[in-house]
Amino acid sequence: MNILHISDMHFGSRHWKGNKEKLLAKLNSYAADLVINTGDNTTDALEEEFAAAGDFLKSIKCNHVISIPGNHDKRNMKSQDFFRQYIDNSDVVYPLEPQKCTKNRLFLDQYTTGIKENFTDINFIKNIVIKDKTLLVVCLDTNEFYKDNGFVDKEILRSMSHKIEQSSYDKIILLNHHSILDTDEDPLFNSRHVVSFVRKHKIENVFCGHTHQLALMRSTDLYHNHSFIQYKNGSLSSCNSVNDTNMFMFYENLGDKDIKIHLIRIHIDGDELTFKEEIITNI
Repeated sequence: MNILHISDMHFGSRHWKGNKEKLLAKLNSYAADLVINTGDNTTDALEEEFAAAGDFLKSIKCNHVISIPGNHDKRNMKSQDFFRQYIDNSDVVYPLEPQKCTKNRLFLDQYTTGIKENFTDINFIKNIVIKDKTLLVVCLDTNEFYKDNGFVDKEILRSMSHKIEQSSYDKIILLNHHSILDTDEDPLFNSRHVVSFVRKHKIENVFCGHTHQLALMRSTDLYHNHSFIQYKNGSLSSCNSVNDTNMFMFYENLGDKDIKIHLIRIHIDGDELTFKEEIITNI
């Protein structure tokens, strides 16, 4: 299974001025079975930013493109409507018992705000078939309204677990925007609950973004005998990636012993792009 991973495109004021066509040509040169996009599609969650991000994603040549929101995609009362209109309109997993939810602004008054959907979290699960194997892609919304830090509601995790337990699959992966292992000044505050969720469902591969810095980390719980790898991608096309280059990753033979990670760093000089690729095999 080959997966192309992009993150933190930041369409809007933080988006770079690089050559979009050249970037798309490079992305489309990889034979991906699945493209995953781990959030921050926009800068300020404006409708025109979502529209631009959606147009870009539609230009990626792959039958399966899965996108999740980031913290920058929740800076507008209508952001959940815009995300569903322009990015991904998958069926959202609603909490089994909404009264138990504690996450800030998880529900809005749709009548006074003029929104179509009053539930602001975008958690969903996709079941896709790749090379006769069924892959369950669990998409977890770690973002809070008008905040850069992350928080995941325990009732949402319980509801997602219920959905997973009803599913049949060969492999399972998790997508979320914030890292569940390392942290920055805007961390996922209750990441331990997500780590427990990962262990419960024996998830071995977790994909995220957020910090605009590359990090490939393995976590091993010796007591519970469970290990997983977190693949934290940098920014594909933000102009403020000061601590790392722009980049994307291509995971060749993910889940196999002969996995290769293609790290493609992107350098911009005016309108020109250059790409430098390195292959990581010591996974």
